[in-house]
Amino acid sequence: MSTKTEATIEDLYKVEGKAELVNGEIVHMSPTGFEPGYAGDEIFASLREYAKRTKSGVAVGDNKAFRVNLPNRKSFSPDAAFHIGAKTGMKFLDSAPIFAVEVRSEGDYGAKAERAMARKRAEYFAAGTEVVWDVDLLSDDVVRVYRASEPELATVYRRGETAEAEPAVPGWMMAVDDLFVE
Repeated sequence: MSTKTEATIEDLYKVEGKAELVNGEIVHMSPTGFEPGYAGDEIFASLREYAKRTKSGVAVGDNKAFRVNLPNRKSFSPDAAFHIGAKTGMKFLDSAPIFAVEVRSEGDYGAKAERAMARKRAEYFAAGTEVVWDVDLLSDDVVRVYRASEPELATVYRRGETAEAEPAVPGWMMAVDDLFVE
């Protein structure tokens, strides 16, 4: 009989590249393609301008870790986020972001991927995240905004519209068209 040792946050610090700690295991995340990466960068840049203007939090770009304490998850690494908690210097941020963005990559399609994304949204909400964006550049429904107050109901934004992240990021808005390379 073999026993498997669960990975820890300390193990996650030693990982090269993007990863999360889920179900006691390090889950590596492959690099994303150009267009999903561009969309995440644009969201980060818009959030950064908002943070500078309002001094109400900090914008967080891709490949940053947020420590959480859920039964089956100990970290998140969203594609972009907004954080209002304490800064932690060189360590991972020590709470969930108030707003998290997940931009779909090529492998994020199909029934299995949909179930995984719904599970991850539920975990974000359980950890204290107020709003999660599901960004799908291949769909007419480009930005689906999920809120902790109604986790199964998405507000949908399409090209030509302006998306928001209320109540997590009050007054912040972003044109959906800005997510695309023109």
